[in-house]
Amino acid sequence: MVNDNPFEWQEILTGEMLLLGLLGRIIYHYPENQERSWLKSLIDEEIFLESPFGNDKAQIQSGLQLLQKWAQTGLSDEEFVNMQADYTRLFIGFEKVAAPPWESVYFGEDHLIFQQRMLDVRYAYQRFGLEAEKIHQEPDDHIGLELAFMSHLAALGIQALNDQDVARWDELLEGQREFLAIHLGAWAFEWCALVEANAKTDIYQGVALLTRGALSALAEVLDITLVEAPVS
Repeated sequence: MVNDNPFEWQEILTGEMLLLGLLGRIIYHYPENQERSWLKSLIDEEIFLESPFGNDKAQIQSGLQLLQKWAQTGLSDEEFVNMQADYTRLFIGFEKVAAPPWESVYFGEDHLIFQQRMLDVRYAYQRFGLEAEKIHQEPDDHIGLELAFMSHLAALGIQALNDQDVARWDELLEGQREFLAIHLGAWAFEWCALVEANAKTDIYQGVALLTRGALSALAEVLDITLVEAPVS
């Protein structure tokens, strides 16, 4: 789908920036009280009525339906506690993490964090002026951070288009292609499947579907073939 129309690219990149930035924040941050007011603002602003990117994807529409259902229940104390419990079980774990959010876990026989793939992700961030929020404390290859990085590249791409900087634009577009093909697109579908299979709340079920649909749409935009491998 790659084209040379800067106005179409502006629309595509803006949608990508908004959606992946939103998903990255929801997935990366444990739902503490400080996040509760932000989540409430999403409900109040009816953010989940449509998607700014990949809106024609079936997974996006299914995810939006679940998120609208979640939004209609509001953020009562009970629902918020359920959300916290689900986040902990899915992404932090007690004895076992149901849907590990770190890229390194999905590669290598030992399924460990802080491996070479994480360092490669760190170098990709640094190349484009970004650093993990808690570098040296938590793995850089958290899916929330990787989604936020793609959002960052989209924002830089918009700036390059505005500046009519062709060389920078080409660099950023190739950066998106490389990161999606080598990193995010190589494992995120498996993560999505694990969340879809294990989440007990509509919000995380919906977020997983939105993530799946967004990455599929982005792969089409960038002319990359991604394989939705079955969960191992």
